Amino acid sequence: MKVAGFTIIRNALKYDYPVVEAITSILPICDAFYVGVGQSEDDTRKLIEKINSDKIRILDTLWDDTLRVGGLVLSNETNKVFDAIPAEYDWCFYIQSDECVHEQDLETIKKSMLANLKVKEVDGLLFEYKHFYGHYKYIGIGRRWYANEIRIIRNNKKIRSYKDAQGFRFENNQKLNVKKTGASIYHYGWVKPPKAQQAKQENFHKMWHDDAWVKNNIKAAEEFDYNNIDLLEEYKGTHPAVFKERVTNANWNFNYQPSLVKTNLKYKLLFFIEKLTGWRIGENKNYKLLD
Repeated sequence: MKVAGFTIIRNALKYDYPVVEAITSILPICDAFYVGVGQSEDDTRKLIEKINSDKIRILDTLWDDTLRVGGLVLSNETNKVFDAIPAEYDWCFYIQSDECVHEQDLETIKKSMLANLKVKEVDGLLFEYKHFYGHYKYIGIGRRWYANEIRIIRNNKKIRSYKDAQGFRFENNQKLNVKKTGASIYHYGWVKPPKAQQAKQENFHKMWHDDAWVKNNIKAAEEFDYNNIDLLEEYKGTHPAVFKERVTNANWNFNYQPSLVKTNLKYKLLFFIEKLTGWRIGENKNYKLLD
């Protein structure tokens, strides 16, 4: 079994993306890792070059910034890198630049790939998600967060990155058949110093909307307001070892105040049912889960 990791990145330093941590977190179970480095306003390419591994393969790409509807530029870039992965690799492990895998899950993931390698009806492998918000000590538990997503796919070029690159489908829009890995993706896209988070948000929305929309809908501010959130809980577990330095150096303040959360009755009822039964009513699943 051969495994290729892959990701895309642009302006990693400018917007404080933990792409090095993302890559190195899964590097031990990858035979090669393909990184699509877009044209940047900082030293992103040098940052990737400094990763101490002969597994790294850099692809220099040019992002099409006219693809602003629905974040399609992200799936377009993801497909470029996926298409560059040679046929010799069986599985392709996609990780976004603000995601990470805990080292305690690596063996579980490897076993899942091995167990499903010859099971032809399995197109991809599914991960549970831990979405951190505001600080490394809080995790999102409300319905705004997706609970699962595909991150490992067959090396089948009929599989395409879907919409804004959250997941994958076949080129005819058919959903992939997936099995659970039993492992988690740690998502840190909403954990940055408030100034860095504000800058990231202003840039990030430019991948979805035109300049007029961004101007009218994204409030200009020095710092991001983390208090505009629904349901969080204190995280009791550990973080991946590659994130130790970031967690230690997190010197900004964010204290979640549940009493300030405003949630409508329907939302509260749906959340209560999910917590009680594990059933997420009305969840839009971007995959077909096999037994």
